[in-house]
Amino acid sequence: MAELSHIDAQGSARMVDVADKAITRRVCVARGEVRMAPETLARISEGSLPKGDVLATARLAGIQASKRTAEWIPLCHSLPLDGVDIDLVPDTAGSRVCIEARAQAHARTGVEMEALVAVAAAGLTVYDMCKAVDRGMEIGSVMLVSKSGGESGEWKREM
Repeated sequence: MAELSHIDAQGSARMVDVADKAITRRVCVARGEVRMAPETLARISEGSLPKGDVLATARLAGIQASKRTAEWIPLCHSLPLDGVDIDLVPDTAGSRVCIEARAQAHARTGVEMEALVAVAAAGLTVYDMCKAVDRGMEIGSVMLVSKSGGESGEWKREM
């Protein structure tokens, strides 16, 4: 198992020094979902919820949150993102909204956290926009799907 890079020799948390790392193109994809009652999903698709367009608002929230990842995660580096794309897809068969975020940057460290934060924030926004009609929703299955760039190269989750 690899060493934890955010722990120093004394066991204290630290921010990793990336000054000597090469700037490379980094791309990460993360996914998650919000499970809900079929009626809630139907109202999202119809656009009939009181707070407005759930999917558009969640997409914007995910993008905004990804740009502020270093404020969410204490030891993350603040990165200038090249782009963040978020897809929110209603899945009637699964009674859920599937969320996928793709974050990109030319940086010295990866954008895994930016992609994961984007998914989490989008999921939380779906919940917030629908909680008046369905408090039983579940946000889950947030995971890294793939990453490329940097010293460790490519990684892809086996699905």
